[in-house]
Amino acid sequence: MASTDRSKKLRVLLIPFFATSHIGPFTDLAVRLVTARPDAVEPTIAVTPANVSVVRSALERHGSAASSVVSIATYPFPEVAGLPRGELCVPCVSFSVIGLFSGLAMRFVTAAAAANDDSDSAELTLAGFPGAELRFPKSELPDFLIRQGNLDGIDPNKIPQGKDVPRSRREHPYSERFLRDGLAKRVYLVGPLSLPQSPAEANAGKASCISWLDSKPSRSVLYVCFGTFAPVSEEQLDELALGLEASGEPFLWAVRADGWSPPAGWEERVGERGTLVRGWVPQTAILSHPATAAFLTHCGSSSLLEAVAAGVPLLTWPLVFDQFIEERLVTDVLKIGERVWDGPRSVRHEEAMVVPAAAVARAVARFLEPGGAGDAARLRAQELAAEAHAAVAEGGSSYRDLRRLIDDMVEARAAAGEAAAAPAAPQPQ
Repeated sequence: MASTDRSKKLRVLLIPFFATSHIGPFTDLAVRLVTARPDAVEPTIAVTPANVSVVRSALERHGSAASSVVSIATYPFPEVAGLPRGELCVPCVSFSVIGLFSGLAMRFVTAAAAANDDSDSAELTLAGFPGAELRFPKSELPDFLIRQGNLDGIDPNKIPQGKDVPRSRREHPYSERFLRDGLAKRVYLVGPLSLPQSPAEANAGKASCISWLDSKPSRSVLYVCFGTFAPVSEEQLDELALGLEASGEPFLWAVRADGWSPPAGWEERVGERGTLVRGWVPQTAILSHPATAAFLTHCGSSSLLEAVAAGVPLLTWPLVFDQFIEERLVTDVLKIGERVWDGPRSVRHEEAMVVPAAAVARAVARFLEPGGAGDAARLRAQELAAEAHAAVAEGGSSYRDLRRLIDDMVEARAAAGEAAAAPAAPQPQ
């Protein structure tokens, strides 16, 4: 009987890109799917053996029960030589950790680059982009986006049956444009996939950084983190350290740079006003902590969504890939943050200009001063956080879209099964 019930479940295989910032949201989605329909969904996450611990850590944030309802499979998959695409008749939904704003902006960047291929202009304007007109220095855009034709030639028959994104109804105008331009057949807005958790809920109560935050006044601490992927030079880390020191503001800085040490005497001069943490930190617990005032971030998609869900304003310092585009969503569209540096910037690491300590100190002090830009950004971020919580609550827009996604996958499985069972058409002689 148990095996019969199991065979009726919708077995969903989730295959994330092998970066921590992608694996976490995929794990959150797996938990959301099975929580929404525990009687109907059986999710499995496929990762490399080295990333199994990342999935398990993400599952722990959802409590001990999550590990028993989400399975983990590891690569390598067996290769079947010569198997045509679609031969297995498995319905496909594309889950994009990058939001619709950035995904659509990338399309517009490619189109603008192709239209201005002969131009010597150092800037691209995204004419016709929904909402405000966007302008980007070419130095802030990845080469693969501004080389003509890289995102062209999409075959509508090969577009996934759905596009699943961890965002909210604020991106509804962009989803309409995705559908209108044939970039997806359906769009499911299911985010945020996980809401901020208290230190106890996030199993972070024993983390030293949480104890340190407990000793600080409400909304007094700047949280600083550049994610797990993009490199930052030691020279830039030195300037950032000196800038944080000179700002006079309390800070919690998570560093993932092996071998780097702050300037001589820095830790002694900073004292209890700041703390430097090497390696992993419970980011959602830090963002939801009452002492956290703002987040200095590289503008990674997951970090931005976690900050918005926590109602925390942002100081932006993009480094690579889509992060300069995501920054525009923060500063120009949602207006929940400001840039750290207004000088020349580049998406290419070898061209990146070192932001001086004085600029860092000035930006931090200005953003955190009472009645300053940070307070106004916080009010807007808190409004977005309230919308995010309402969206995932029972009956909310994300709640409904998640269930629509499951229903559509069940229907697609049935249709695929009928197609696979149909007799092959006779071949002409």
